[in-house]
Amino acid sequence: MLLMKKATKKEILEIHQRFIDRYSDAVTELNYSNAYEIVIAVALSAQCTDKRVNVITPPLFKKYPTPYDLADADINDVKSLLNTCSFFNNKAKNIIAMAQRVVEVYGGEIPMNEKDLQTLAGVGQKTANVVMIEFTGANLMAVDTHVFRVAHRLGLSDDKTAIKTEATLVRKFKNNLHALHQGMVLFGRYICTAKNPKCEECFLTEFCKTKVTFKV
Repeated sequence: MLLMKKATKKEILEIHQRFIDRYSDAVTELNYSNAYEIVIAVALSAQCTDKRVNVITPPLFKKYPTPYDLADADINDVKSLLNTCSFFNNKAKNIIAMAQRVVEVYGGEIPMNEKDLQTLAGVGQKTANVVMIEFTGANLMAVDTHVFRVAHRLGLSDDKTAIKTEATLVRKFKNNLHALHQGMVLFGRYICTAKNPKCEECFLTEFCKTKVTFKV
């Protein structure tokens, strides 16, 4: 990874404000109607686009509308519903196991705190944080490939992993983390793209330290 200048405290404050000004009302592009659906949608979105997940989930949610339904699902049927999603075999096993634990341990209700969420199959720290950010507006940060890339290009982090980058962003930004997360995702997805970033559309050009592609 190339060494580059880090953002100054003054730059961090300005970057923070510009993201809030532009993305304060931003929400996930995943479609869902309750906590059960958002957990599944976020879990399926790993290495898969939100657009693809939004095509996959309506038939899945229609056939298995509650954790109780999914807990008793046939694995091959779930795989068939997920087969256009990356790693669908593993994800099918995970969401069934997730539903079974929700039924057996949490009475059919999705637990709404990070530690309990991470006890569910297929739910790591990033997924748990995204669910909390989206569903409760929690002051948390989650780092996907978009956030990782943006954080490095703006000199906010030089960490080698997503987890360390998350800790750095939490320390530097401190508040409004839910809006900053959503904003950085959308900024990375549509403007500060991995290839051919749209620098002419960027509202942070004076803070950019590099256009190099960064990936988790």
